[in-house]
Amino acid sequence: MTDVAIHIEDLGKVYRIGAKREKYKTLREAVTNAATASVRRVSSVFRSSGSPGSDNTIWALRGVTCDIKRGEVIGIIGRNGAGKSTLLKVLSRITEPTTGFVEIRGRVGSLLEVGTGFHPELTGRENIYLNGAILGMRKAEIERKFDDIVAFAETEQFIDTPVKHYSSGMYLRLAFAVAAYLEPDVLLVDEVLAVGDAAFQKKCIGRMGEVANEGRTVLFVSHNLGAITQLCARALWIDSGQVKLTGSATEVVTSYLGSTTGSYANGGQMSSAHRTSGKLPVQVSAVHVLAENDQPAVIVRFDTGFKVHIAYQVREPIRSLSVVCRLTDTLGHVVWTSWDTDTTDWNARNRTVGQYASVCTVPGGIVRPGSYSLSVGFTNNQTMFDLYENVFAFDVSEIGYHLNTDRIGIITPLLNWEVEQTQ
Repeated sequence: MTDVAIHIEDLGKVYRIGAKREKYKTLREAVTNAATASVRRVSSVFRSSGSPGSDNTIWALRGVTCDIKRGEVIGIIGRNGAGKSTLLKVLSRITEPTTGFVEIRGRVGSLLEVGTGFHPELTGRENIYLNGAILGMRKAEIERKFDDIVAFAETEQFIDTPVKHYSSGMYLRLAFAVAAYLEPDVLLVDEVLAVGDAAFQKKCIGRMGEVANEGRTVLFVSHNLGAITQLCARALWIDSGQVKLTGSATEVVTSYLGSTTGSYANGGQMSSAHRTSGKLPVQVSAVHVLAENDQPAVIVRFDTGFKVHIAYQVREPIRSLSVVCRLTDTLGHVVWTSWDTDTTDWNARNRTVGQYASVCTVPGGIVRPGSYSLSVGFTNNQTMFDLYENVFAFDVSEIGYHLNTDRIGIITPLLNWEVEQTQ
C-alpha cells in the first residue's frame, strides 16, 4: 500500500436530525485533534437518544470503501445530497466519521467553502502564512510560494488588507491559490469553484492539472461533468451515501447520465402550482426534455442536442393557435423563444378538441453547458391564453465534447465553415 495516498474502509457518517450543534472548540483542542487524526477508528460518536438507524437519524455516508493512489485525480459526482461534500469533510478532518476509518498519507489542502481556514481579521498575507503553518510548512517554504499565490489570486493591491473586506470573488481566488500552491500532498476541492467566473474556473482547472502532473493527489467534486472527464482519469459516483460505481471518468459519467433518463418520465407533469384554476380553452399537461435516445432526461449532452416535448389539451376549437417555448438561464437571461408555428403549417389552421403534442428539436452545439429552465405558453396572435413559467429545469453537459472556454456568449453555435487556399 506504499502507493496509496488515501485508504477508506467501511466509512459511515450519521447525522441526527434536529441535533444540537457542538460548541466551538479552543485552539488547543483543535490542534490536539488534528495531531491525532491521521487514522480515525470510530465505532460510534452518538451520545444522545438518537442512534444509527433510528427515525431521527440519517446516513450521509454508508459503507464507503476505496483506495486512492498517489498522483491520481479523482472526480466525485452525484446528485445534490448524495454525500459528496460529507466525504470531503471527513477526509479534511472537519467532521468525525461514525463508522469505519480513513488513513491519509501526507498533508491535506482543502477548499470546501469560500474562505475555508481564513481568519477575517487577518490580512491576506497573514492568512497565507497561517494556512502554511497549519499545513506544517516552514516559513522559507511559504515565502518561496508566496509570489505565485498572490499572482494567481490577483490580489496584489489588497494583500495587506483584512480579508473581511474582500469580495466573495477575491476570497475565493486567494483561498484556492493557498490550497493549490502550498504544496499539499492531497488536494480536496468541492463545488465551490462554481461561484467563480468562467476565466477563474479555467485557471483553477488548469492549476489542478498542474498539481496532478507534479504527482500529487486531487479529489474534485463537481457537477460540471465535462470538467470531470477532462481533468480526471477516474471517477467515483456516490448515490444516497454509498459508492454506486467507480471506474474511468468517461464510463462513470456516462452511466450517471444514463441514470437520469427514464426515472424522470413524470418529472414534467404539471403540478397544482403550475396548473391554471380557470377553464381555459387550452392547457398544458406535461413538459419534458428528451435526450438523443428520445427518453426523458434532466441532463443532456452539449454536442448531441435535445428535444422539448410539450403535451397539452385543446378544450374548444382554436384557430391559429401557437405553442410558445422560452429557454432561460440561471441569471434570468432569455436564451431564445420559439413557436411551434415557425416551421409547420398550423399557423392558420383550426386546432379541434383533443390531445396534442408539440416537439421542438434543438440541434447539438447550440446551447452552452449550464443550467436552464423552460417556460411554455399558448397564443393565437391576439390572446395569450396561458403562460407556465419555469415549469421544467435541466442541465446541458459538456461531456463528450471539450468546449473551448473562450467561446463567450449566451449560445455557443458550432457553425459550418469552409476554408480554401486562395493563392
